[in-house]
Amino acid sequence: MAAAAAAISLPHSLTPTLHATRRRPAPPACAHSERGVSFDPGSAFYRSDSAAGRDLAVLAATLHRRHGRLDPSAPFLCLDAMCGCGVRALRYLAQAGADFVWANDASEALRPVIVANLSRFERGSLPAEAGRRRWVVSHNDATRLLAERYLRREYFDVIDVDSFGGDAAYVRAALLALRIGGLLYLTSTDWRSARGYGSRSSLSSYGAYICPMPYPNEVGLRMVIGGAAREAALLGFHITPVFSYFAYHGPIYRVMIQLCNGKDDGISNYGFICHCKSCGQSRTFGFDELGQISCGCTDRTDVDSIAVVGPLWTGPLHDTSFLNEMLSLANEWGWAYTSENGVTLEKLLSTMIEESDPRLPPGYIRLDEISRRAKVNSPPLGTLINSLRKEGFSACRSHIGTDVIKTNCPIASCINVAREIRNLR
Repeated sequence: MAAAAAAISLPHSLTPTLHATRRRPAPPACAHSERGVSFDPGSAFYRSDSAAGRDLAVLAATLHRRHGRLDPSAPFLCLDAMCGCGVRALRYLAQAGADFVWANDASEALRPVIVANLSRFERGSLPAEAGRRRWVVSHNDATRLLAERYLRREYFDVIDVDSFGGDAAYVRAALLALRIGGLLYLTSTDWRSARGYGSRSSLSSYGAYICPMPYPNEVGLRMVIGGAAREAALLGFHITPVFSYFAYHGPIYRVMIQLCNGKDDGISNYGFICHCKSCGQSRTFGFDELGQISCGCTDRTDVDSIAVVGPLWTGPLHDTSFLNEMLSLANEWGWAYTSENGVTLEKLLSTMIEESDPRLPPGYIRLDEISRRAKVNSPPLGTLINSLRKEGFSACRSHIGTDVIKTNCPIASCINVAREIRNLR
């Protein structure tokens, strides 16, 4: 399988010379713009709130094109499997420097919108590039399209699947159509599964049993990564998360993963998360510890107070070095401190960088949970973080929640620190 997935260039048949005898009509007037790229969403479903997720994708794709590929001389190819109006495909061309983009959407009714938007880039291309095709538009089921690309040995550096709901049937096909070392951008809006309201759906789509947890939105991200890790292992590969991004509108769970050749041990970052409702402590357990899942306070609590989810991803949500490079590039492009729909990339990426500390366990603790158990008013979040760091613990904010803290400090110690801050200990 690994040999079959070796990186090769897209066949010449997909990049034919354009005929000069027929010109497309000029695109209609633009209605929207993202980071200087103009487009018209037309009748397609479009959310301006999702611009930050597209910003992150463009930054990651650009860095991967510059120095993340096994063969830097090969054409840089992107595939947008569910492209909507084509804005992501357009930005991969105009901003990430893609040599070729395949834009696909199941709805043929959107073809005029997609073609008009991608034509904007074509009209702005250099004369030397005008003789080669830079993009193609198709209207197929995403899984079928990805499977066909694999069967034809046409592999891509970046595959973006902006799906609606939680159907993850396309993940295996996407991994097969991805070059070794390539980036796969996955999206889920299945908040019911992430919050434990659809355990059957999470089992069928991601192979994980999910029940209600105090940090459901992080569970949702780990559920998506875990499902991809399982599919990659079945194919003889392994994956590494580049970044994981939760957005409240939707809500939306987005993860950018990198496909790596060969299997790792398969279980070090793939397991179960246990939360004790009695004391509030969370822990991770591996497959070899399944018969030992418990909490230190179980001698005085009912076994029903233990909630377990998994198997899912239990490792870091982000790659620290990659995020630092993304922040540097955002600064270089002037994106870091400009707010797009209320999201500032500098603040978002800086928080993600802190979250990527490998000492931090899965989950987070809400401030009101700490104050309730400590029987004090909630301490200022920054003060609590600094106090925990002085005690030698890792602690930071989370981009997933506003009044929450990620830390490797046991909740009992968090309670004591909160009391000290309020001078009640």
